[in-house]
Amino acid sequence: MLRGTPLAFAKLAPAAFYNSLVERKHDAFFGVPDSLLKDLCAYITDNAPRDRHVITANEGNAVAMAAGYHMSTGKVPVVYLQNSGIGNTVNPLLSLTHAEVCKIPMLMLVGWRGDPQGKKDEPQHVAQGRLMPEALAACEVPYSVLEAGDDVAKVTDAALAKAAAHFAEHGTPYALLIKRDTFDKHKLANINEQHKKNAALEMSREEAIDALLDCVAEKDFIVSTTGMPSREVFECRVKRGQSHDRDFLTVGCMGHASSIAAGVALGMPKGDARTVYVVDGDGAALMHLGAMPVNAGLGREGSLKNLKHVVVNNAAHDSVGGQPTVGMGANLTATAAAAGYKCVRPEGGVATKAALAAAMADLKAAEGPAFLEVHVRTGNRADLGRPTRTPETNKTSF
Repeated sequence: MLRGTPLAFAKLAPAAFYNSLVERKHDAFFGVPDSLLKDLCAYITDNAPRDRHVITANEGNAVAMAAGYHMSTGKVPVVYLQNSGIGNTVNPLLSLTHAEVCKIPMLMLVGWRGDPQGKKDEPQHVAQGRLMPEALAACEVPYSVLEAGDDVAKVTDAALAKAAAHFAEHGTPYALLIKRDTFDKHKLANINEQHKKNAALEMSREEAIDALLDCVAEKDFIVSTTGMPSREVFECRVKRGQSHDRDFLTVGCMGHASSIAAGVALGMPKGDARTVYVVDGDGAALMHLGAMPVNAGLGREGSLKNLKHVVVNNAAHDSVGGQPTVGMGANLTATAAAAGYKCVRPEGGVATKAALAAAMADLKAAEGPAFLEVHVRTGNRADLGRPTRTPETNKTSF
């Protein structure tokens, strides 16, 4: 039972839900943090044993790792994600866990952005939200819906019981599709050592992006990654009174900014001297890290000389609650160098405005594909706005 959550409560206590999962032997958690699940994700980070909670690079990794855990323990693990990441799960759901393949159970907790019956959401979530039930049905993953309400605890108990019956009879994944504001607040308390070190860094991400823009010529292009970085690029342009017409803000499609930028660079006329800059994040870069060696391979063939890849690294999924990534422990500069990028600071990331200005001068002069890593503090302004132009307008004017 979900003890500690009276039926009169409108929302679900993360502690009660977590305890109910553990009581049902769902004792391992794999996933990518989500803004709608951030309070639950924070509680899991604070309370799950370290070797039973893994924040994965992408959602497909989470399904695969959960499958391996089940194979070694016989237990039914939990996979959590935002519904925007369902695409990353499709291959392992259909070619690994499906009843016609290996038949592997797992409980999927899916944050439902773009719920058609909920609060108006950002454009990148609208189709995802509308098509979410059909997407799960197409993968033959049955589901229950959770949302805030006086009977949320009762409904949740019933959904978990239904999932347990499905696991017993069918042995395949079952999803809980979770609406906005289902969970009570839980502030992340387990701040890891890297985030403590980051707190002493000179620059915030927005300050680093602002300093980076000082070094970008008006004629050059920027492709910025999902979440806070694109919002901060937009706000910095507004503050400066500058045009947005050379900035492509990748509002969805997490992890693919460098591939979009590579495509832009490949399509430019030969002899075009304009540079394409990628403003990436550590979580996004890690999500589809295979783009780096592909970009570098194109560089060895003489392409992408005008591609400059900047990763602003705060070792956190800052846009969805500040959950940690392995961004700094992974040494992204060494990773880029091993992939074949020309790294302008091979010793690692820069962390001050002065070092960033010097590194950007070297990056501008370097032949691409070239790479620069910038270390910044976690967090963002509470009053950070969102782009006021539609994604289609952004694309058309780019």
